[in-house]
Amino acid sequence: MEIFKKNKAVIKFLGVFFGTYILLTIAYQLYLDYAPEQPYFPEIITHMVALQTESLISFFGYETNSIPSHYDPSMRIGINGDYLVRVIEGCNAVSVIILFLSFILAFKKDFRSTVLFIFAGSVIIYSLNVLRIALLTIGIYEIPDYQEFMHGTLFPAFIYGLVFLLWIVWIKNYKPKVKSVDE
Repeated sequence: MEIFKKNKAVIKFLGVFFGTYILLTIAYQLYLDYAPEQPYFPEIITHMVALQTESLISFFGYETNSIPSHYDPSMRIGINGDYLVRVIEGCNAVSVIILFLSFILAFKKDFRSTVLFIFAGSVIIYSLNVLRIALLTIGIYEIPDYQEFMHGTLFPAFIYGLVFLLWIVWIKNYKPKVKSVDE
């Protein structure tokens, strides 16, 4: 029993982190299981990520388009008519945002700061994920020999490195509410 008292903060962190992660993952899976495919294929979040990626690639000066895949639940993105990437559910950053959010809630501060940081961090993760997919698509178009390195190493390090950096910022500024002697 003494070990639980000594490690109360760690146990609380792990409970909140894993509890939140499991609950949100189950909720997201239920969403995926019951989300209508029409009019947004494969579901609205992945579809929007693909459309926003397409717009960003166009902004960078490339002729691009995205189409629903006929082979799997994904959106295909191409440059100059050559379809280079598939945006699948795992590319939409929702699971990364769930991981980020679970950690922040496990180290929660006051309600306002926590909600604001979760919102800002989620927007940053989502936006940089769209940038990540756009740069990956352009990278595959421009230097196809490095496709495996970019997809398997460089860009996952980019998105998870961002989450880690946001966690560090949160922890660095984390100051738990100190109870006064009068309480």
